Amino acid sequence: MNMSNMPVLVTGACGFIGSHLTEALVKQGAKTRALTFYDARGASGWLSDLPPDIRKSIELISGDVRDTEQMSRIVQEGDTVFHLAALIGIPYSYMAPRSYVETNITGTLNILEACRQKHASRLLVTSTSEVYGSALSVPISESHPLQAQSPYSATKIAAEKLAESYIRSFNLPATIVRPFNTFGPRQSARAVIPTLLMQLTAASGEVCLGDISTTRDFNYVADTVDAFLQIAACDRAVGQTVNIGTGLEISIAQLVETARRISGRQVRIKFDEQRVRPSTSEVKRLCADATLLKALTGWTPSFGLEKGLRLTWDWLMTKGGASYDPQRYYF
Repeated sequence: MNMSNMPVLVTGACGFIGSHLTEALVKQGAKTRALTFYDARGASGWLSDLPPDIRKSIELISGDVRDTEQMSRIVQEGDTVFHLAALIGIPYSYMAPRSYVETNITGTLNILEACRQKHASRLLVTSTSEVYGSALSVPISESHPLQAQSPYSATKIAAEKLAESYIRSFNLPATIVRPFNTFGPRQSARAVIPTLLMQLTAASGEVCLGDISTTRDFNYVADTVDAFLQIAACDRAVGQTVNIGTGLEISIAQLVETARRISGRQVRIKFDEQRVRPSTSEVKRLCADATLLKALTGWTPSFGLEKGLRLTWDWLMTKGGASYDPQRYYF
């Protein structure tokens, strides 16, 4: 896809994946507008971390996907819309489920309706591998049953079903994308890789973790962004639901060993009860079947886990360390 001068809107642009996607779109010459969550101080999240020449090419819009009228105004005819705005922390969804319903479901409905009314040229609705719950079969294809094992995953399932209904009812040119566990610079400390790496920077000699037997399919953020861009360029992806993942799984215990080797830090693992999900809510195993993505676009990951971890570690050591408190549990 030639992105030069293409009108693009990214919701959730101030977040982890959103900021990387916004940066990539600007570099490809897209006319990029970025919706960031309103802050009276004018803060723009991780977009403020971008190089000045990138930032000045972004049209920033402060707002809230829960606002129906505002979403109707900001989506413009012919836009390609990447919808990433969401509440994503699983532990917090146990505490405040209604806020997840309002942002993840109602917010997605507002974007869908705005795209329908304004005749957006393309919409990518960002879901998550959490909609699968614990794997019943591996690797997990898009036909795997959906299992709501947290309020967060329930709201993402509902958002997917709304998107599916708009595709079927109104011929909305949308694709649902299900990234597996993306990691890299700028990720929230609530995720396992940044919480592990930042604890390795401390001098305590231990890392506090929950269940280290669970497995995940980790995908470096640049690879996830590349998949988003390739899906947006693929007409055959319209109306489809597409996994984004490597097809490789690693346990958290194995992840710790890899991180130890990369960092050169020797630490012991300390079990932390507060980091454990309720037993029937924990997703024990995730591993993507990305056959459809590869068939549609030819996409394959370029970085891999170890290279991505090294890049993330280097970022923490040189730029990102001040953003995190290694002694704090971020839920």
